[in-house]
Amino acid sequence: MALRLGLTSFGGPVAHLGYFREEYVVRRRWLDEQDYADLVALCQFLPGPASSQVGIGVGLLRAGLPGGIAAWIGFTLPSAIALVAFAIGVQHFGVADAGWLHGLKIVAVAVVALAVWGMARALVPDRERATIAIVAAVCALLWPVALLQVVIIVLGALAGWRILSLTRGAPSSPLAVPVGRRTALACLALLAVLLVALPILARLTGDPSVALFDSFFRVGALVFGGGHVVLPLLAAEVVPPGWVTNEQFVAGYGAAQAVPGPLFTFSAYLGAVRAEPPNGAAGAALALVAIFLPSFFLVIGALPFWEGLRAHVAFQSALGGINAAVVGLLLAALYQPVWTSAISTPGDFSLALVALGLLAFWKLPPWLVVILGAMIGWLATLLPIGG
Repeated sequence: MALRLGLTSFGGPVAHLGYFREEYVVRRRWLDEQDYADLVALCQFLPGPASSQVGIGVGLLRAGLPGGIAAWIGFTLPSAIALVAFAIGVQHFGVADAGWLHGLKIVAVAVVALAVWGMARALVPDRERATIAIVAAVCALLWPVALLQVVIIVLGALAGWRILSLTRGAPSSPLAVPVGRRTALACLALLAVLLVALPILARLTGDPSVALFDSFFRVGALVFGGGHVVLPLLAAEVVPPGWVTNEQFVAGYGAAQAVPGPLFTFSAYLGAVRAEPPNGAAGAALALVAIFLPSFFLVIGALPFWEGLRAHVAFQSALGGINAAVVGLLLAALYQPVWTSAISTPGDFSLALVALGLLAFWKLPPWLVVILGAMIGWLATLLPIGG
């Protein structure tokens, strides 16, 4: 069932949640509406990919840990395989300057711009949160280092806690969780230990595989908002060290819009590009496991404590600040690396506007706009326009 969803779930995290509801609540009745709403609310509050975490949570509630793992594999594998194939193809055929690849990068500008706009409308509805978002964007642009991304999120939480007054939603019936509090605490403790130990181990050993696992594990554990929000943290981890070029990063991000399933499988593309052939598949698997592993720890660790946690107004306010900071980080990522790597001529900007119009007003699916962008990029190399 999760595999079928992984093959057909186009449209991003919000659309994924709709597909999950239709399958798990309406058709199969594995959860009722209230339980599903509670699970979605929990995963929206956790770092990591919200839609994937909901899938993991459904599998966990249905069949324990084996069910959670099976749900993740089914939902994740199709897009991961497609993006690894894309990465290997790009490396093997040497198409870094191909027109169709440039078209992918331009479409990525429109996709990220639309994501920034949609998130800003939902998460930055007042001047206090708008200020947090703007400050976060300015800081991320002026000091583009990986550690600062985490500092910005932490400061956003502190600012939200101090200056926002957000109220919680209506109380709901508790979820029937097949996980005890001891197991939950063990998962959270292991997550904390790995966050501290992996950077030390990477520095001591100098092993590139450990460094790769550390970077993607940290992103999976610290990115709030999921979906497109992973873009700035991943860029800060893989572009400055030279693991992936700006052009490779944005091209892969554009390709990720054309496949179903979670956007976090973009990590498989990055792992494959970073690895030297013929080790692309191994690098992809390492990056993929690393970025999703924190989701398992967080979902298992949070489920038994969710009812008590969501009752605290201070937690809601801190989360509001985190969400505003995340919007700022995504706004910064829209400029660097997405815009700077894709838009250099009036023709590029024109294509980005067309793609944005097709996505925002004509409501075409992202995968179709990506294909159209690639075709136009290829045609532009034959008939240069707006050079």
